[in-house]
Amino acid sequence: MNYKEAFDKLSSCQQEHVLKYYNELSDEAQKNLLSQIEKLDLSLLECLGQENVSEKRGNFKPLGAVTINEVKERYDEFSKAGIKAIRNGKVATVLLAGGQGTRLGFEHPKGMFNIGINKELYIFECLINNIKSTAERAGAWIPLYIMTSETNNAETVQFFEEHNYFGYNKDYVTFFVQDMAFAVDENGKIILEEKDKIFLSPNGNGGWFSSIAKAGLLEEIKNKGIEWINVFAVDNVLQQIADPAFIGSVICSECESGGKVVSKASPNEKVGVLCLENDKPSIVEYYEMTDDMIHRLEPDGSLSYRYGVILNYLFRTDKLEQIMNNKMPVHIVKKKVNCLDENGNTVNKEVFKFETLVLDMIHMHKSCLPYEVERNHEFAPVKNAEGVDSVDTARNLLIENGIEI
Repeated sequence: MNYKEAFDKLSSCQQEHVLKYYNELSDEAQKNLLSQIEKLDLSLLECLGQENVSEKRGNFKPLGAVTINEVKERYDEFSKAGIKAIRNGKVATVLLAGGQGTRLGFEHPKGMFNIGINKELYIFECLINNIKSTAERAGAWIPLYIMTSETNNAETVQFFEEHNYFGYNKDYVTFFVQDMAFAVDENGKIILEEKDKIFLSPNGNGGWFSSIAKAGLLEEIKNKGIEWINVFAVDNVLQQIADPAFIGSVICSECESGGKVVSKASPNEKVGVLCLENDKPSIVEYYEMTDDMIHRLEPDGSLSYRYGVILNYLFRTDKLEQIMNNKMPVHIVKKKVNCLDENGNTVNKEVFKFETLVLDMIHMHKSCLPYEVERNHEFAPVKNAEGVDSVDTARNLLIENGIEI
């Protein structure tokens, strides 16, 4: 893209200020800025002023789950169906690992954090050990796609290589970088991080599938005959990945998707709940729930809205492709960041970011099977340096589950 093409693209949306410092830049910096402009998806600007519409929620109803007891009763049936799908190459996994360990006081990819006490045991290593045990049980390697960010991709890839992929077959591991989106100020103007750099940030946890497609991996997935994708977050060191019983239960139910859930520890636990919204599967965030929803009880005394999500989902590949083609809703999120003001000075100010969310993926399916797991066996999030869902609580749960740390 040359300067005129960039100017024409920007001026069509009244964003030509992005080129304000162009003549001050070196040849290399000019080239880099033009490259950034070429990649901009300016259609995001159409979302401005529509945030109240996109955030408007419908009518919620409780959604029952395959309970822990039901899983135990049908475990052999579910596991057999899941292992068959894995052996036939129908299942792949996606690890969302684009974040840094900043909240842990760790300025590296979060998965590189050493959660061990008496030995080195990294978060990435815990997850690989979990998927490796499933692969050994099924007698087949499971494709693992790891989504990184522009910030941590090189360091993440190097870390896996240095540790020989923790014993996993590297031929089945593929890294891809999450798409980035620009942000705007209160006037809807694209902001700059530096005079030659547009401020960009990851496009939300719902952007993982479109990022796969843009990385050129969707054709590979389809050519391999992969029908199901298990997507999960980096920070739960106990979660079971490509869990045969989970996969089998969704297949047997003929649902289009599935989500692992835990029963809420208390009515006010700050966790999103899998439910129905306008008779379609959805996730209601804890801060969106009314007091009636929070405390509503079933005849047996259990909470009606009790199944909290742990960001471990199973999706059908063909349905994901339909969702991507139909375009997911875009949420506008306020956040304070360091960027340039109108005078070219670096300031910390509130901007508006564009994100897509996994919860919208769920709502765009006709059906989703909540699959209950035992909290102490599959839910050990590492979100904070101390306190709730912290390094210490995760370590205690690892020990409780017989894992040497």
